[in-house]
Amino acid sequence: MIGRAVSIVRTFDARHQVLGVSEVARRTKLPKATAHRMLRELATHKVLERSGSGYRLGLLLFEVGALVPAHHTIAATARPVMTDLRETTRGRIHLAVLDGTEVVYVEIVGEAHTPIASRVGGRLPAHATGVGKVILAHSSAAAIESVIATGLPRITARTLHTPGALMRELEAIRRDGQGYDREESHIGISCVAAPIFGVDGEVLAGLSITGPTRMIDPDRMGLAVRTAARTIGRQVVGPQPD
Repeated sequence: MIGRAVSIVRTFDARHQVLGVSEVARRTKLPKATAHRMLRELATHKVLERSGSGYRLGLLLFEVGALVPAHHTIAATARPVMTDLRETTRGRIHLAVLDGTEVVYVEIVGEAHTPIASRVGGRLPAHATGVGKVILAHSSAAAIESVIATGLPRITARTLHTPGALMRELEAIRRDGQGYDREESHIGISCVAAPIFGVDGEVLAGLSITGPTRMIDPDRMGLAVRTAARTIGRQVVGPQPD
């Protein structure tokens, strides 16, 4: 039951903010009667709410989501640094964390230069994003293997889609301290990214500067994003011992 409820919630995204029963049933592969019943129950508990003849995400998700510690702590700490980085580079600044084989965007500063899929709370495959790759480069072998096991689906023609190519990219990130999205998630859009480490050396998140490929300067912006990532890492306060 919980799995079905989660699958329903995940059918909503930036391009599909209101969905009817038939569309939810099709996307989740649930029987229409089951989808209808669960949609009504989720609306009763304010996980969803009615919108005309369909449903949209409800206020409860916003209220609960604001309490997620990792999201709240890192995003709140990073926001002023991200704002400064935005002013310096004029790029769109993304902060993301790894969740399974995907990245979740927990904070974004700056408007998109062109329509792109990133939004706060949105997800993209880790292997197709700069923030995802810089996190993976410093993650466990098991985390990397999980991503490879997805088959590395192509988001664009330039997405790294073989294990060898991904592993070489991760090694370069470890060596250089920064990574890239070279139109791998959106054609015409590139980014330069850096990992954010906690006080114990564990990778916490990825930070990136994103924009039209022509405006992304790997050297200048690479230094800027690495400096910003180090600043955020020093400021993030982890749980204190009792």
